Amino acid sequence: MSRLYTRRYPTSGYSPEQARELTALSRDLGRQIGLLIDRQGRPQMVLVGDFASILIPELPRSREGSGRLRGLRFLHTHLTSELLSQEDLMDMLFLRLDAVAVLAADEHGEPQRMQRAHLMPPNPENRPYMLYPAEPWDRARVDFTAEALALEEELARAWSAECERDAGRLPGEQGPAPRRGRGPALPGGERGATRSFPGVRERAETGGQAGKGPENRAVLVSVSSASAAAQESALAELAELARSAGVYVADVMRRRVRQVNPRSILGKGSLAELEVLALRGNAGLFIFDGELSPAHLGNLAEITERRVLDRTQLILDIFAQRALSRAGRFQVELAQLQYMLPRLVGKSRALDRLAGGIGGRGPGESKLETDRRRLRDRVARIKANLKELRRQRSFVRARRAKSGTPTASLVGYTNAGKSTLLNALTGSTATAANLLFATLDPTTRRLRFPKEKELILTDTVGFIRSLPKELLEAFRATLEELEEADMLLHVADASHPELELQVKAVEDILEYLGLAHTPRILVLNKIDALDDGPARAGNPDEAAAPDDAAGPRRRQLLEQTFPGAFFISARSGEGLAGLGEALAGRIDALRVRRAGDAAESPDPLRAPQPSSSELPLRHEPPPFREGTGRPAPSRRAEPPVAD
Repeated sequence: MSRLYTRRYPTSGYSPEQARELTALSRDLGRQIGLLIDRQGRPQMVLVGDFASILIPELPRSREGSGRLRGLRFLHTHLTSELLSQEDLMDMLFLRLDAVAVLAADEHGEPQRMQRAHLMPPNPENRPYMLYPAEPWDRARVDFTAEALALEEELARAWSAECERDAGRLPGEQGPAPRRGRGPALPGGERGATRSFPGVRERAETGGQAGKGPENRAVLVSVSSASAAAQESALAELAELARSAGVYVADVMRRRVRQVNPRSILGKGSLAELEVLALRGNAGLFIFDGELSPAHLGNLAEITERRVLDRTQLILDIFAQRALSRAGRFQVELAQLQYMLPRLVGKSRALDRLAGGIGGRGPGESKLETDRRRLRDRVARIKANLKELRRQRSFVRARRAKSGTPTASLVGYTNAGKSTLLNALTGSTATAANLLFATLDPTTRRLRFPKEKELILTDTVGFIRSLPKELLEAFRATLEELEEADMLLHVADASHPELELQVKAVEDILEYLGLAHTPRILVLNKIDALDDGPARAGNPDEAAAPDDAAGPRRRQLLEQTFPGAFFISARSGEGLAGLGEALAGRIDALRVRRAGDAAESPDPLRAPQPSSSELPLRHEPPPFREGTGRPAPSRRAEPPVAD
């Protein structure tokens, strides 16, 4: 067996003497024998299994790059007439082997037949690999090295062509309609359904070239028992999260299941398809929609060499990119540590149970326990720092309260246009971008009106459905700004096809934070995009309407769905005048509420809000001087203010 390491195997596979040597040794031992051979013909590993199977150990992570294979082919023996099995093909997929071949031996240890297989580049039939028919062992003629090099060249060419197509697309430009089709045919007849979002494949606005290397390219995965429409919606939002994080979406896999696989989320056939999609798309990331348990993460890490993330980790990564202030970095680190603690696992026992001296004898403390203790200590220090931060911010809010100036906070779903609205109302230059969670740290500006009226306006972090609980707990210091607000401006994206779901998600989070009874105004932003936005789900009549009538019809439907809401466009300025007058008319009522007289007199804030049909529909400039936030002279009469 040791002499097998000294052999040099030709690129054609083996010589007749080498084939007889392998099958004779395998028959004498009564076990399968396998060789991992590099492209120079040198055996890198000699493996011995049992009578029916053989286990390939963890291989070194090498040759990771655009369309690159492992650089190893696997030649092994079978002691029965069975040829390449499903396990052999799965090993080839997961390990990215150049090829896999089997030599079947008879009862006398003589080779009988040979069968081989290799992976396939993108092809019209969507086949993940090529399985050749068996042939007599002494007639097999193939150049494994040339075959592997040609396959790598095809994979690299396909990936380069895709990058060139996407490089010609402007940032934010939508590509062709999503490709729907049947996934690669897998062993056992399983075939998967995949969906791609070409429009998301673009340069991220956070900097850098998204998709430059495998570490920035991902395959999105959704495994759920929800409806197809709900699953597609969740995948679209996950794709936007990936874009905001600077990740290029190479492909998407969707699975509707009755029950999630308790061990690895997906079955082995679906995991094999996932590997094929990642190999063809040069992706080094798998991003799962939803939150993976510690057991799922550990099992997936043992199966695949690619990095596995879930939706929570992706959101935490976006927050880490956006954290600019010291407080923001502390809060993000706390959320990451709280997420990491239950998922911390140790694989090495090299430093296990190191202890000694008085009080240290016995089992000692493992390396894993030491890491957990250090993380808990770091969490305690960060919480202490955040407690001090909350104390300092409470002093600032107390000074504001003494001044008697009412405060209002902008809340809403992420990327609804809160920062753009803050800039439009106050003339400030706060960061605003068409990305999810573009704003992390709170921004406070003073809004001045005629007759010496003022309002303090605060922009806060955006919300999202299924917001990770770690973020809610870590950002308690930031969310306290909402608790001290006299009024909330709930900003929503009127052009989004899931507007109602987003509004409900924000309302649920506000209720969780104990802010359900805080007075609020619903502001529907981006009405200028109603003509260009997609038709609302569940309304086929609107989808069939002409383009020039779709916008007014959608607005009419929104006015019926959200009576009393303000319809504005923070980008164009439409509707800002009516919103500004409504805010100015409520300042005195807010002062009364802040002074504590609200309990003795009716709360004017509870009065019905003006109908959106009463607001001006034409473009009007806001009643503020641009760049200063100071009021501009207005010829319109001030709205009545309740005493």
